[in-house]
Amino acid sequence: NINEFNALLMDYQPSRQSLLTLSQVELVLLVAPTSSGRNTVIRELMKTGDYYFIVSDTTRNPRSNDGVMEKDGVEYWFRSEEEVLADIKEGKYLEAAVIHNQQVSGISVRELEKAKQASKIAITDAEIAGAESAIKHKVDTLVIFLLPPNFDEWQRRITSRGEMSSTEYKNRMISAAKELATALDRDYYKFVINDSVENAAEQVNTLAKMDEQDDSDSTHARKLAEQLYTQTKQLIESLE
Repeated sequence: NINEFNALLMDYQPSRQSLLTLSQVELVLLVAPTSSGRNTVIRELMKTGDYYFIVSDTTRNPRSNDGVMEKDGVEYWFRSEEEVLADIKEGKYLEAAVIHNQQVSGISVRELEKAKQASKIAITDAEIAGAESAIKHKVDTLVIFLLPPNFDEWQRRITSRGEMSSTEYKNRMISAAKELATALDRDYYKFVINDSVENAAEQVNTLAKMDEQDDSDSTHARKLAEQLYTQTKQLIESLE
């Protein structure tokens, strides 16, 4: 079945109706390397009452996080492969992707429709590939790359999240380096530093509502992204 998904998603195109909905809603995607506090910033923005959190669809089964089962419509909409396949064929997704070669996740246009009905700004977290697909079908998507305040603080946050194997740690760093490199390479990314949740949320809010970012903030954040990329690459080399 995964092969069928891969074939369909290769040149996926949302339907005309979906594209119409997409053109009528404002969408903010937050991309970030591991442990950058992305969900905390989204929670802070939700407090304003101006945002609608987009819950993605997935074909995987609900999991237990720290003994608490994931709930349908909270972490994800848990759907069957048949349902998701049918919706992909009908062009009802903004973007969808096969994850770890075993499940399909994506942003359904019906969630964006809900944001539109509520007259709210649609917001969700996304991976680099998801952001890339989204911007292809909705060019005015605001894609924000959230950065940790500095390399040491970032490493502290990663290690304080509990035990992880050296292999997993290295893989996370390799992913982070790729993410930073891609974001620096694409001109549609806006960089925001998560030095404090309030400050980061305020910058995202200003970008979403006024399409503005202080020039010095923007320059400073981009410099930090370049610096983090260099430091991450050096770290990976030291782990070889």
